[in-house]
Amino acid sequence: MGRKIFVSYKYADSLVEALPTVFFTQTTARHYVDELQKLLAEDDHIYKGENDDESLEGFKDTTIQSKLRVKIFDSSTTIVFVSKGMKEFYTPEADQWIPWEVAYSMKEMRKGDKVSGTNAVLAVVLPDENGSYNYYIEENRACGSRTLKTNFLFQILKDNMFNIKNPETRECNGNTIYNGYSSYIHSVEWGDFKKDVSKYIEIAKSIQENLDNYELCKTVK
Repeated sequence: MGRKIFVSYKYADSLVEALPTVFFTQTTARHYVDELQKLLAEDDHIYKGENDDESLEGFKDTTIQSKLRVKIFDSSTTIVFVSKGMKEFYTPEADQWIPWEVAYSMKEMRKGDKVSGTNAVLAVVLPDENGSYNYYIEENRACGSRTLKTNFLFQILKDNMFNIKNPETRECNGNTIYNGYSSYIHSVEWGDFKKDVSKYIEIAKSIQENLDNYELCKTVK
Protein backbone atom coordinates (compact mmCIF):
# COMPACT_ATOMS: atom_id res chain seq x y z
CA MET A 1 0.00 0.00 0.00
CA GLY A 2 1.44 3.35 -1.07
CA ARG A 3 2.40 6.09 1.33
CA LYS A 4 0.54 9.39 1.33
CA ILE A 5 2.98 12.23 1.88
CA PHE A 6 2.28 15.94 2.19
CA VAL A 7 5.21 18.16 1.14
CA SER A 8 5.57 21.66 2.57
CA TYR A 9 8.03 23.97 0.80
CA LYS A 10 8.65 27.53 -0.37
CA TYR A 11 7.65 27.25 -4.02
CA ALA A 12 9.86 29.96 -5.52
CA ASP A 13 12.91 29.76 -3.23
CA SER A 14 15.87 29.85 -5.62
CA LEU A 15 18.55 29.86 -2.88
CA VAL A 16 19.06 26.15 -3.48
CA GLU A 17 21.72 24.13 -5.25
CA ALA A 18 21.14 23.85 -8.99
CA LEU A 19 19.89 20.43 -10.09
CA PRO A 20 21.41 18.82 -13.20
CA THR A 21 17.91 17.80 -14.29
CA VAL A 22 16.68 21.40 -14.54
CA PHE A 23 17.30 23.14 -17.87
CA PHE A 24 16.73 26.68 -19.15
CA THR A 25 15.48 27.99 -15.81
CA GLN A 26 16.72 28.56 -12.27
CA THR A 27 16.34 25.67 -9.85
CA THR A 28 13.86 26.30 -7.04
CA ALA A 29 12.61 24.30 -4.06
CA ARG A 30 9.70 23.23 -6.27
CA HIS A 31 12.09 21.28 -8.50
CA TYR A 32 13.20 19.26 -5.47
CA VAL A 33 9.61 18.07 -5.09
CA ASP A 34 9.92 16.56 -8.58
CA GLU A 35 13.15 14.86 -7.50
CA LEU A 36 11.40 13.49 -4.42
CA GLN A 37 8.64 12.03 -6.56
CA LYS A 38 11.28 10.11 -8.56
CA LEU A 39 12.72 8.67 -5.34
CA LEU A 40 9.41 7.38 -4.01
CA ALA A 41 7.71 4.11 -4.93
CA GLU A 42 5.28 4.15 -7.85
CA ASP A 43 2.24 3.79 -5.61
CA ASP A 44 3.31 6.55 -3.20
CA HIS A 45 1.30 9.74 -3.53
CA ILE A 46 2.46 13.30 -2.92
CA TYR A 47 0.19 16.13 -1.83
CA LYS A 48 1.92 19.42 -2.61
CA GLY A 49 1.86 22.53 -0.44
CA GLU A 50 1.71 26.19 -1.35
CA ASN A 51 1.11 27.78 -4.73
CA ASP A 52 3.48 30.71 -5.17
CA ASP A 53 0.81 33.06 -6.48
CA GLU A 54 -1.54 32.73 -3.52
CA SER A 55 -1.17 35.06 -0.51
CA LEU A 56 -2.51 34.27 2.93
CA GLU A 57 -2.84 37.88 3.95
CA GLY A 58 -6.37 38.54 5.19
CA PHE A 59 -7.41 34.88 5.14
CA LYS A 60 -9.42 33.66 8.11
CA ASP A 61 -8.29 30.56 9.96
CA THR A 62 -11.39 28.72 8.74
CA THR A 63 -10.51 29.49 5.12
CA ILE A 64 -6.95 28.26 5.57
CA GLN A 65 -8.26 25.14 7.28
CA SER A 66 -10.62 24.32 4.41
CA LYS A 67 -7.79 24.69 1.89
CA LEU A 68 -5.35 22.55 3.83
CA ARG A 69 -7.74 19.90 5.17
CA VAL A 70 -8.23 18.39 1.72
CA LYS A 71 -4.48 18.13 1.10
CA ILE A 72 -3.32 17.06 4.55
CA PHE A 73 -6.21 14.97 5.92
CA ASP A 74 -5.43 11.77 4.00
CA SER A 75 -1.65 12.01 4.47
CA SER A 76 0.21 10.28 7.28
CA THR A 77 3.63 11.88 6.80
CA THR A 78 4.64 15.49 6.17
CA ILE A 79 8.00 16.36 4.66
CA VAL A 80 9.07 19.97 5.18
CA PHE A 81 11.74 21.16 2.76
CA VAL A 82 13.94 23.47 4.80
CA SER A 83 15.62 25.89 2.40
CA LYS A 84 17.72 28.99 2.85
CA GLY A 85 15.06 31.37 1.50
CA MET A 86 12.00 29.57 2.86
CA LYS A 87 11.10 32.36 5.26
CA GLU A 88 10.06 35.90 4.35
CA PHE A 89 11.46 37.74 7.35
CA TYR A 90 9.43 40.92 6.83
CA THR A 91 6.13 39.06 6.42
CA PRO A 92 4.27 37.83 9.53
CA GLU A 93 4.52 34.06 9.92
CA ALA A 94 0.72 33.88 10.00
CA ASP A 95 0.73 35.22 6.43
CA GLN A 96 3.02 32.47 5.12
CA TRP A 97 1.97 28.97 4.08
CA ILE A 98 4.59 26.75 5.68
CA PRO A 99 3.68 27.48 9.35
CA TRP A 100 0.02 26.67 8.66
CA GLU A 101 0.91 23.53 6.73
CA VAL A 102 3.00 22.32 9.66
CA ALA A 103 0.28 23.29 12.16
CA TYR A 104 -2.40 21.30 10.34
CA SER A 105 -0.01 18.38 9.94
CA MET A 106 0.37 18.36 13.73
CA LYS A 107 -3.34 18.60 14.53
CA GLU A 108 -5.97 15.91 14.72
CA MET A 109 -8.61 16.78 12.12
CA ARG A 110 -12.17 15.58 11.65
CA LYS A 111 -13.79 14.99 8.29
CA GLY A 112 -17.27 13.56 8.62
CA ASP A 113 -16.96 10.44 10.75
CA LYS A 114 -13.23 10.15 10.17
CA VAL A 115 -10.46 11.61 12.32
CA SER A 116 -6.86 11.97 11.17
CA GLY A 117 -4.10 11.85 13.77
CA THR A 118 -0.92 13.88 14.08
CA ASN A 119 1.33 13.27 11.09
CA ALA A 120 4.89 12.07 11.28
CA VAL A 121 6.92 15.14 10.28
CA LEU A 122 10.40 15.15 8.76
CA ALA A 123 12.53 18.21 7.95
CA VAL A 124 14.58 17.60 4.81
CA VAL A 125 17.27 20.27 4.53
CA LEU A 126 18.06 21.39 0.98
CA PRO A 127 21.59 22.52 0.05
CA ASP A 128 21.92 26.25 -0.59
CA GLU A 129 23.10 27.83 -3.84
CA ASN A 130 26.70 26.95 -2.88
CA GLY A 131 25.86 23.33 -2.08
CA SER A 132 26.20 23.95 1.66
CA TYR A 133 23.96 23.06 4.60
CA ASN A 134 25.77 25.34 7.04
CA TYR A 135 22.98 27.91 7.03
CA TYR A 136 21.10 25.44 9.24
CA ILE A 137 23.29 22.45 10.12
CA GLU A 138 26.88 22.55 11.36
CA GLU A 139 28.83 19.39 12.07
CA ASN A 140 30.74 19.18 15.35
CA ARG A 141 33.21 16.40 14.64
CA ALA A 142 35.02 16.78 17.97
CA CYS A 143 31.85 15.83 19.82
CA GLY A 144 30.37 13.54 17.18
CA SER A 145 27.31 15.76 17.00
CA ARG A 146 25.74 18.52 14.98
CA THR A 147 24.32 21.96 15.72
CA LEU A 148 20.90 22.90 14.33
CA LYS A 149 20.44 26.65 13.94
CA THR A 150 16.78 26.54 14.85
CA ASN A 151 16.49 30.33 15.28
CA PHE A 152 16.48 30.45 11.48
CA LEU A 153 13.22 28.49 11.32
CA PHE A 154 9.55 29.35 11.55
CA GLN A 155 8.50 29.32 15.20
CA ILE A 156 6.30 26.22 14.91
CA LEU A 157 9.21 24.24 13.49
CA LYS A 158 11.54 25.52 16.18
CA ASP A 159 9.02 24.67 18.92
CA ASN A 160 8.80 21.07 17.73
CA MET A 161 12.54 20.51 17.91
CA PHE A 162 14.47 19.57 21.06
CA ASN A 163 11.03 19.14 22.62
CA ILE A 164 11.33 15.65 24.11
CA LYS A 165 10.00 15.64 27.67
CA ASN A 166 12.85 13.66 29.22
CA PRO A 167 15.99 14.37 27.20
CA GLU A 168 19.15 12.32 27.44
CA THR A 169 22.14 14.63 27.28
CA ARG A 170 25.91 14.67 27.65
CA GLU A 171 28.47 17.43 27.93
CA CYS A 172 31.26 18.01 25.40
CA ASN A 173 33.60 20.99 25.22
CA GLY A 174 31.20 23.09 27.24
CA ASN A 175 28.20 22.19 25.05
CA THR A 176 25.12 20.17 25.95
CA ILE A 177 24.62 17.39 23.40
CA TYR A 178 21.22 15.73 22.99
CA ASN A 179 21.26 11.98 22.41
CA GLY A 180 18.74 10.01 20.38
CA TYR A 181 15.71 11.53 18.71
CA SER A 182 15.26 14.60 20.89
CA SER A 183 13.06 16.42 18.37
CA TYR A 184 9.58 15.47 17.20
CA ILE A 185 10.56 16.92 13.81
CA HIS A 186 13.80 15.18 12.89
CA SER A 187 16.18 16.95 10.48
CA VAL A 188 18.15 15.28 7.68
CA GLU A 189 20.27 16.68 4.87
CA TRP A 190 18.96 16.15 1.34
CA GLY A 191 22.18 14.35 0.36
CA ASP A 192 21.60 11.69 3.03
CA PHE A 193 17.85 11.58 2.57
CA LYS A 194 17.94 10.82 -1.15
CA LYS A 195 20.21 7.80 -0.55
CA ASP A 196 17.57 6.07 1.58
CA VAL A 197 14.20 7.84 1.58
CA SER A 198 12.34 5.01 3.29
CA LYS A 199 14.84 4.89 6.17
CA TYR A 200 14.22 8.51 7.13
CA ILE A 201 10.46 8.34 6.64
CA GLU A 202 10.46 5.34 8.97
CA ILE A 203 12.47 7.33 11.53
CA ALA A 204 9.79 10.03 11.44
CA LYS A 205 7.09 7.41 11.80
CA SER A 206 8.83 5.76 14.77
CA ILE A 207 8.97 9.16 16.49
CA GLN A 208 5.29 9.71 15.70
CA GLU A 209 4.44 6.37 17.34
CA ASN A 210 5.89 7.81 20.57
CA LEU A 211 4.45 11.32 20.26
CA ASP A 212 3.38 11.34 23.92
CA ASN A 213 7.08 11.63 24.76
CA TYR A 214 7.16 15.11 23.19
CA GLU A 215 5.75 18.54 24.03
CA LEU A 216 3.99 19.29 20.75
CA CYS A 217 3.20 22.73 19.38
CA LYS A 218 0.24 22.75 17.00
CA THR A 219 -0.45 26.46 16.57
CA VAL A 220 0.92 29.29 14.44
CA LYS A 221 2.30 32.10 16.58
